[in-house]
Amino acid sequence: MGEFMTAIRHHPTEAPERRHDRPAPVGDRPAPIDGHEASVILERARELVDPVLRAAVESLPGSMRRIALYHFGWEQADGTPAAGHAGKAIRPALVLAAAAALGGPEARTAAVRAAAAVELVHNFSLLHDDVMDRDATRRHRPTAWTVFGDTDAILAGDTLQALALRLLAEDPHPASRAAAARLADCVVELCAGQHTDVALEKQRPGEVTLDEVLGMAEAKTGALLGCACALGALYAGASEDGVEALDAFGREAGLAFQLIDDVIGIWGDPARTGKPAGADLAARKKSLLVVAALASGTPAAARLADLYAAPCAQEDLDRTALAVEQAGGRDWAQVQAADRMVRALGHLARAVPDPEAAGGLLALAEYVTRRSG
Repeated sequence: MGEFMTAIRHHPTEAPERRHDRPAPVGDRPAPIDGHEASVILERARELVDPVLRAAVESLPGSMRRIALYHFGWEQADGTPAAGHAGKAIRPALVLAAAAALGGPEARTAAVRAAAAVELVHNFSLLHDDVMDRDATRRHRPTAWTVFGDTDAILAGDTLQALALRLLAEDPHPASRAAAARLADCVVELCAGQHTDVALEKQRPGEVTLDEVLGMAEAKTGALLGCACALGALYAGASEDGVEALDAFGREAGLAFQLIDDVIGIWGDPARTGKPAGADLAARKKSLLVVAALASGTPAAARLADLYAAPCAQEDLDRTALAVEQAGGRDWAQVQAADRMVRALGHLARAVPDPEAAGGLLALAEYVTRRSG
């Protein structure tokens, strides 16, 4: 696994405003693993997947089509064209990169429908989560429920999930049946994770354990990234061990992703994230780093517990963020994210022993733990 470890060469999880100059690339790396390469992979994935996504959405009845087109950033609320984008495409890029790592360019091309299906499921979950969490902003504009109402946003999310399964059901590829079953299982896990997330919000701060929130994060975030990698492996004709190893890689990378997402949610730049700073703190979310801070037993943890026990006022956000940091939540999240990436690389090395073949997956793994928005 030594060659894989060179891929994450500097601490991969520095918080947005603590980033330092990045070191020069390692000389013996088979391909440059950097933000530019990841951006090219993501852009290529979007080019391949967007036409399939757009065609699927265009097939919806008019009322649902309008909401979905707005959510993806392709139209304004009044139906006029928009110049927005449909997100970073991390999950479909993982499908395509996994297929390419194990089966080459032909497998990547064959997996485009599966990649689109994963992205549809991701957006189904976003539409529903925004309603449940009452998030008012996504991708730099109002969320669908704030524009069309709760009912319409929920129904639009339901249709995206149905479209995902239809894409796989209509795919003649021999792996499509197994992919559909795996994606359906993933949706069940996503829903269970969201249920846990909502249930945890009703508990007092001191009643929530790290094991609970880690399990919730694996279900809500890790499961779909793992499924994305597993679907790519299925379309490449990988062995059962290879499919499971890539699922495990995606799950561990997904937890690292969520840990960094929690950091960005508090200290990230709203101009880059598309969401107001401190939204999770304002909603008193039991995020991973908040629960870790609360469990630290420090004076700052006690201050944080007092703040979390009361409704949030705007003037409390800075004090709450400072308490999280002083209680060690931020540092804990960064260390944990690095540890999860080490585990992820171990699984990846088992599935794809050749680091050159795994270059796309390595680039995406590094991207999710280096991003600042």
